[in-house]
Amino acid sequence: MTTCLIGLDWGSTHLRAYRYDGQGQVLEKRALPYGIRQLPEGGFPAAFEQAVAQWPDVPVLACGMVGSRNGWLEVPYLDTPTSVDRLAGALTTLNAAGRTLHLVPGLRDPSRPDVMRGEETQVVGVLVQSPEIARHGCLLLPGTHSKWVSLRDGEMTGFATVMTGELFALLTQHSILGASLPPAVDDENAFRRGVGTARDSGAAGALSRVFSARTLMLDGSLAATSVADYLSGLLIGDELRIAVAAGWADASSSVQMVGEGALCDRYLKAADIFGLTIRQAPDATTSHGLWRIAAAAGLIPTQATA
Repeated sequence: MTTCLIGLDWGSTHLRAYRYDGQGQVLEKRALPYGIRQLPEGGFPAAFEQAVAQWPDVPVLACGMVGSRNGWLEVPYLDTPTSVDRLAGALTTLNAAGRTLHLVPGLRDPSRPDVMRGEETQVVGVLVQSPEIARHGCLLLPGTHSKWVSLRDGEMTGFATVMTGELFALLTQHSILGASLPPAVDDENAFRRGVGTARDSGAAGALSRVFSARTLMLDGSLAATSVADYLSGLLIGDELRIAVAAGWADASSSVQMVGEGALCDRYLKAADIFGLTIRQAPDATTSHGLWRIAAAAGLIPTQATA
């Protein structure tokens, strides 16, 4: 089949490459361990050449941290509200091993302020597969830095970052709460206890309850092996408490969540405790988003998509 586009999802820790046919179907995938923090000898050009080796000379579109200040070439952020067409019209290009590489800009919400890189392409991928959410909806992208994205009339109107994953790592690895603890054992009851504690923390928030992880352990009502699950529940629960307080989520509507696996399962369990509905978005959001942005930018021959 004819190759019409190569897409790159190039983050801090990974580099994924997609080869597309003329209808946007992924013909071949590659995964390389060359995020911008751990490049091979030869740096960005060497990683790029490996990612596209022996693939046809077609347009290449990349999203993610490759366009950050620490990436190959810094691409300015676009302020929200932003549409797919506006993203496509703001691509930055560079010469890469004789090919033209197009870089997708990240987004900035000036009202907070807040920024994202890579997630904007995931959001576009959701809109391609679930266009009904584009009119009025909210997306949750869990992770080290969770993103809550507001959508109105086909535009990304704003977003907020909650550093839930990073805070969990800091508390369990570098604080007195996690010091000298034995290896964690899965304890769903401890997780649910943490979620409930966050939910019931009121205006004070879960930060006022974090030290309870140590107090409960010292009292003997929380096993040392369950502290991590309790803290996970407390932090994810507080993220949902924040979402409700900020109006990003409520009991009368559903939130679409981008992602899969154990972390997303935890959000689903926590949402149930809050009486919220979270639905998982379709898979392959980044690859779909890259194709949609490329089409809007005119990088794909018109006859290819007909």
